[in-house]
Amino acid sequence: MQEILRLIPKVDKLLTHKDLRQFNTLLLKKAIYKFLSIYKQELLTTQKVKSLEECIECIQKIIKTKQQKSLKPLVNATGIVVHTNLGRSILSNEILEEVKPLLTSYNNLEYDAIKGERGERYIHLSEILKNLLDTEDVLVVNNNAAAVFLILNTFAKNKEVIVSRGELIEIGGSFRIPKVMEDSGAILKEVGTTNKTHLKDYKEAINQNTAMLFKAHKSNYEIVGFSKEVPYKELIDLAKEHNLLDYYDLGSGFFKNACKQLSKYELSLEEIASLKPSLVSFSGDKLLGGVQAGIIFGKKKYIQELKKNQLLRMLRVDKVTLSLLEAIFSAYLEEKYDKIPTICMLNLSKEILKQKCENLLKFIPNSFNPKIITTQTYSGGGAMPNKPFSSYGVALHYKKAKILEAHLRSFGIIARIEKEQVILDSRTLLKGDELRIQNALLQDIKA
Repeated sequence: MQEILRLIPKVDKLLTHKDLRQFNTLLLKKAIYKFLSIYKQELLTTQKVKSLEECIECIQKIIKTKQQKSLKPLVNATGIVVHTNLGRSILSNEILEEVKPLLTSYNNLEYDAIKGERGERYIHLSEILKNLLDTEDVLVVNNNAAAVFLILNTFAKNKEVIVSRGELIEIGGSFRIPKVMEDSGAILKEVGTTNKTHLKDYKEAINQNTAMLFKAHKSNYEIVGFSKEVPYKELIDLAKEHNLLDYYDLGSGFFKNACKQLSKYELSLEEIASLKPSLVSFSGDKLLGGVQAGIIFGKKKYIQELKKNQLLRMLRVDKVTLSLLEAIFSAYLEEKYDKIPTICMLNLSKEILKQKCENLLKFIPNSFNPKIITTQTYSGGGAMPNKPFSSYGVALHYKKAKILEAHLRSFGIIARIEKEQVILDSRTLLKGDELRIQNALLQDIKA
């Protein structure tokens, strides 16, 4: 046995082999040690000796596996437009082409070319959003959770923030409003009950240590039946009456003209801005269709105070985020909604959705007995959880739906199962997805 183990190539010999020299040294060493560990166990078990060429080939395979990127493009066949697990909103090639010159050259991120001095990165979005929302000022941080924390820490540290019990929400990643308030230094003052809160509850809770009337959008759930919440307009009026700050953590915002069907259910950004609130924050992705960011708008005096908070340095956004948001908001300002895939998908008519299914049928083998069916989808991203969108999908049949779903998933196609059928919803399918689906369905399915 010792004689066989002596046949294992030396580390130094492998490190200097001509077919391995091009690889990163640290990566190569790790791959060599991993291979040798496996090879030694194989020799002890099978006593089958590999040639040097075979050893080199095995090491190259290990390196190739380690070099593979973790993030991969997927086919979203779930029908959920803003799918949090699948990267939320996607960007169009048009938007990416717009920002490419900014990201492949130096730019005026924090430089005032007219004055020849240091500028401010936030001005690049302020004018666009002032025009879109008719608001006094704007600030952008790295996500909406950061916006909530920054606002609470700036204006309510060691002071009370009044919020309805029905709005003490938890969203993805165990992000809880009460815990965020505690960590920010604010003191939570709960009012009302889980299902009902009245304006008088807020009035009775106001005292000398009150800093803010806080409203949180419930995002991913809804209270129905015997319930009541106070409209934001009434909180704004009450806050003015007592010289307090009002703040709405909207979570996910949308523009009315871009997606009119959404405004049947909730207030749009334009409508909220018309109330002239103190501060409002919402996400740059989700229903907006942009990239992850926390967008804050409202009264200039409050925005200026936020900019003075040292936390802003830790929460600020970079040139990539700012350039993408500028392109997205410019598309809204110019009403070029076709540049925003999220809006396009939410606006798809039933006729077009059915046509997409009819086209998809051409790519699916008859062995799966594909059928066009009516479906219900949701916007996703923690927005409008109880407001389904009518859609169409293609139902696939197989001896076990879970096996077929797992097979598709192995090819990067994410579908859903309903009534022992695998559903490919057309609302979220993109151009070219049909070929990926066809390729997966033509491969052997392992039980």
